Amino acid sequence: MDPSSVLRGRTYPILISGFGNNGRFLRGRWYSVGIVPLHMHKRLRLLSFKFDTGDPMPDTQAALQQSATARYTIDKLVLTPDDIDLSRSPLAGHFDAETYVLGAFNPGMTRLPNGNLVIFVRVAEALRQPIVDGHVHAIRWDESGKYVLDAWPLEHANTADPRKFLLQGGGWKIMALTSLSWILPVELTPDGLERVAIHYDKAIAPQNSLQVYGVEDPRVSKVGDRWLMTTCSVSPERHSTTLYTSDNGLDWQFADIVLDHQNKDMLIFEGQIDGEYWAQTRPLGDLYFAYPPGSEWRAGPSINLSTSKDSLYWKPCIRAGIRPHSGTVATARMGGGTPPILTDEGWLTLWHGVEPKEIVGIYRTYWSILDRNDPSKTVRTDHVPLLEANPDLTRSLEHQMYVRDVVFTTGIADGGDHYIVASGEADLACRITHIPKSSFSAANNLGNSG
Repeated sequence: MDPSSVLRGRTYPILISGFGNNGRFLRGRWYSVGIVPLHMHKRLRLLSFKFDTGDPMPDTQAALQQSATARYTIDKLVLTPDDIDLSRSPLAGHFDAETYVLGAFNPGMTRLPNGNLVIFVRVAEALRQPIVDGHVHAIRWDESGKYVLDAWPLEHANTADPRKFLLQGGGWKIMALTSLSWILPVELTPDGLERVAIHYDKAIAPQNSLQVYGVEDPRVSKVGDRWLMTTCSVSPERHSTTLYTSDNGLDWQFADIVLDHQNKDMLIFEGQIDGEYWAQTRPLGDLYFAYPPGSEWRAGPSINLSTSKDSLYWKPCIRAGIRPHSGTVATARMGGGTPPILTDEGWLTLWHGVEPKEIVGIYRTYWSILDRNDPSKTVRTDHVPLLEANPDLTRSLEHQMYVRDVVFTTGIADGGDHYIVASGEADLACRITHIPKSSFSAANNLGNSG
């Protein structure tokens, strides 16, 4: 869209999100302008703007919410906790306590040779009554191949977060989970909107000491003729990234640990660069060094890059990847979302930004296009969310909700003139959204650059 053809000679409210000359982020402010805003574009280094021809200035937050949720015609949940048959769970029959599905969410996704899509769903299976006789309990896989229950005195545990509990002592954070996660392949129609089959016989569950507290958050990439799945494996030994491989996209073999403690959200690019595998990673920690005063970057978790000759041994890239901007708290914490896919302009990657709020925060999906030969360079990005949590989708699941304001995008597939995007909604269910490819075009995102 050419702004001049829309605005010339008239005055409209425009929602400006961008950086001014002083580096301050202008998010969600409405301005009335009557001439082509190209001078504003240059002066503000405009990142995004939206036209509105109505008389009243709309509420900013409502406009942002609408822009990131209601604008997609096809946007639905395809799997909820009630769709999971726990009698076919890997945990079934191992102990007497009742379990339930806390969430079926954060699905990796790929296209199978038969044309169908398949999502790999993280099933968080939790104890119905974790607190019994003054103790809080968690599920653990032991090396005999059985699942057992561990108990900690309640007075030594902080249970404020429904997903985990913190244990006192040690001088650092020690936690255990209220659920154990395993991965369930669910085959979908080519458009991703209907279920074809739930493959309980192909579930991925703990199988070694790296995974005694579960296997979480799969991300799936197809590189050449081979499928690669990264997962987060959880144990007292470390919180690591592990790799699975497949020759058909449905039957998976454990390969090895590939990233050590607290380096997660690993996304392998769907294609090589100069004969090497590339991946995004997101190391965590409690200490970050400050950027200089006035820097456009904010210290904290960022999306880093690594390369590999064989997909098993990874070398960190010397150059920085995607970093949080100092002008907004909406992406104060960030991490990878979908495996980068190659487009005409470069590598398209969807990632999550977390705005601090209460315990969990507000999770939104953003996007960037990275240089096809050097992914440390951002060709274009947008500081307006691509996706936000959509309360309308989970209204019928209100009785099962335990967190809000969370969308966690984890899979992407080509759908022709649109992308089929898979997300976890509210750490509860699997969401499929059809997002037009035009949403990422330069014409619709004037002035957006990294």
